[in-house]
Amino acid sequence: MAVLCEEFTLCGLTASGGAGVGQALLGLEPGPDPDRVLLTDRGRMATLYQVSDQKPLGCWSVKQEQTITCPAVCHFETGEYIAVHDDKVLRIWKDEDVNLDKAFKATLAAEVYRIHSLPHTEPVVLFSRGAVRTLDVLLAAPQQEIENVISDEVIRWSEAFMETQQPILIFTTEKNGNYFLYLQKINPDSLYKYKLEQEESFHPLCFTAFTKNKVLTLLCLYSNGCVYKTVVSLQQNVQEEELILSKSLLLKTVVSDTVLKAASLAVLDKDHIAVLGCLDSPSNIAKGCLTIWNTKFQTLQTSKELPQGTSGQLWCYGEKFFLTHGKFLTVIIYKCETSSLAAAVGKLKATQPSGMRTVSSYVNWNMLQEEDLASPPPQQPVIAKNESKRTLRSRRNSVAKVQRDTLTVEQLLSDIKDSSEKDIEEELRQFLSNAQMSDFQATVGYVITGLVDRCKKEPTFYPQNCLVQLIQTQGLSYSLCPDLITVALEKTDVHLLQLCLQQFPDIPEAVICACLKAFLSINDDSLEGTNVNLDSVISYIDLAPNDQIEKQNETLQNGFNSELMEEDSCDIQLTQKPRAKETEELCPVGPQKAALLNAILHSAYSETFLLPHLKDLSAQQVILFLRYLHYLYMKYSEKVNMHLPCMFSPTINQIMDWMCLVLDAHFTVVVMLPEAKGLLFSLHKFVRAQVRFYSELNKIEGSLQELQRIKPQKDFGLYSIEMLELV
Repeated sequence: MAVLCEEFTLCGLTASGGAGVGQALLGLEPGPDPDRVLLTDRGRMATLYQVSDQKPLGCWSVKQEQTITCPAVCHFETGEYIAVHDDKVLRIWKDEDVNLDKAFKATLAAEVYRIHSLPHTEPVVLFSRGAVRTLDVLLAAPQQEIENVISDEVIRWSEAFMETQQPILIFTTEKNGNYFLYLQKINPDSLYKYKLEQEESFHPLCFTAFTKNKVLTLLCLYSNGCVYKTVVSLQQNVQEEELILSKSLLLKTVVSDTVLKAASLAVLDKDHIAVLGCLDSPSNIAKGCLTIWNTKFQTLQTSKELPQGTSGQLWCYGEKFFLTHGKFLTVIIYKCETSSLAAAVGKLKATQPSGMRTVSSYVNWNMLQEEDLASPPPQQPVIAKNESKRTLRSRRNSVAKVQRDTLTVEQLLSDIKDSSEKDIEEELRQFLSNAQMSDFQATVGYVITGLVDRCKKEPTFYPQNCLVQLIQTQGLSYSLCPDLITVALEKTDVHLLQLCLQQFPDIPEAVICACLKAFLSINDDSLEGTNVNLDSVISYIDLAPNDQIEKQNETLQNGFNSELMEEDSCDIQLTQKPRAKETEELCPVGPQKAALLNAILHSAYSETFLLPHLKDLSAQQVILFLRYLHYLYMKYSEKVNMHLPCMFSPTINQIMDWMCLVLDAHFTVVVMLPEAKGLLFSLHKFVRAQVRFYSELNKIEGSLQELQRIKPQKDFGLYSIEMLELV
């Protein structure tokens, strides 16, 4: 089975880089690690993106009059990036390079079609006339003569593979409607040419290929929606003249006579392929569709419509689809399970009641024998006439006990619908302690969904202990039970909300802000005695004012000093003096609320999606949240290591990021509120003190570097003490 999971936007596409339907990107290649991709538009720019954070890490462009003509790739051995502009100019740069014009430059003797980068080997350069060179050989003599392998043919597609630890490059060409396949082995250098069998009245839209056991499998998607397979052996040593490769029909993706256009094909595993394409509609309305097919059983696994249209380009890296959807580059996460007959025809028995979602164990079809399929079901044993009723009753009781001890998920889901909270809690504890499930995550998701569904139907039903017990299994996520946090917010269950925020990695930004608003609205008195984990605050929140007074006499480190702040000048004038230090250093919220807010600060988010929801906070909530963030900031100023020694304690980067986000969302409100002036004044003085401190550190660093430069290095032996005098 194959499913489409989370979907998000990686970036917007500019007009010159593929905005809109029909305007394609030049290429998308994997970056130096699995979470990075290198995007090249049809213009002047190449950008490195962090996929999980949806943000660019670097952007490089050529001059105004130049154009990138070859997709940028990453050299996995050196960490460098390679691209070609104006067909012949090769550029190589690193992450720290800012100006691409100052990067390494080499002008080649022939036009480049594509560069393919493979792990553990040198990148391979394919020229437009069919010649192939490795990058190291090409850089040794950039102006070396490049032969013409093809004359009147045009390269349509190319790909590189590693087979028996040697790179192999293949590419297809077209000439007068005929298509050819070239297979180039790098070491030893050998080239093979084949002619592809043609399809009448239809033409190839895209190619893809994969290698296994020294066999190359080429897949071709035609405009009639048919996917054909061509197999080539990689062990041959003699080239035959004009060998025609026969093809076989692998899959038909379009049932009607509709013609495909702007399509792409990707191999996911040995039994699944993905097809992205647009139908040639007479109304000229661009509609795209992404589908995943099972080639083993000829079935459609899942599909997704793209109403904004697509350019037909599809890339697949690390169980993620990258495709153009309208004016955006979209990422869709997918999952593919091993194809089996059990997954294709269904694993549940026909006697199962309809409408019940269950998770049963996989059937091992390889263990079924032919005689097992032909033999009738076993009959129940006949009880001997002389067997007493007491023995029969004892046997029935023992069978019932075994059934209770081996509670199935079907029975548990059935009991959740009408049993009491106490009975459900006992059965759930027994089920989790005895169950040995291969698909544990999905099973827990079904159970908690059943509980949440009943909570929504019955307002008086709320099995908190069961919900907490399921969350603590660490097998859940927000996508498995999206209504759980909604129910917890309605019940104001802060303990459950804290667990969800600490353990769910995929909570949407709107839900995070809803939890933040709920935490800020709760009175500290009502939180006293609630079951909240205080591990994140217990080491830095002072509960008694006397502790604060004692801390006034301590020397503050990391550049912060109260006297320095008082001596610092500031343009902001207040009509009233700031409050006493012992009052300012008190935490503005109680320990329970502080622990809940720390869970918010630890949540994963995207600034683009979080900022609009932060504007829903009221002015009082904004001031309270900023005061707590300022309190945390002051606590960090007392620590040299810039890290609070607590589990789930927020980091300095998280504090600063959230403070900046809140100020951006409520800048006008904060500036206009009179009660915010003292807070802003304190922040202003603290920042200026930090700037002054780091300025002095920079001066010391510059002096030490200058001394190291002008003073020659001497060998003082194994041990020495040297005095440096700064004037």
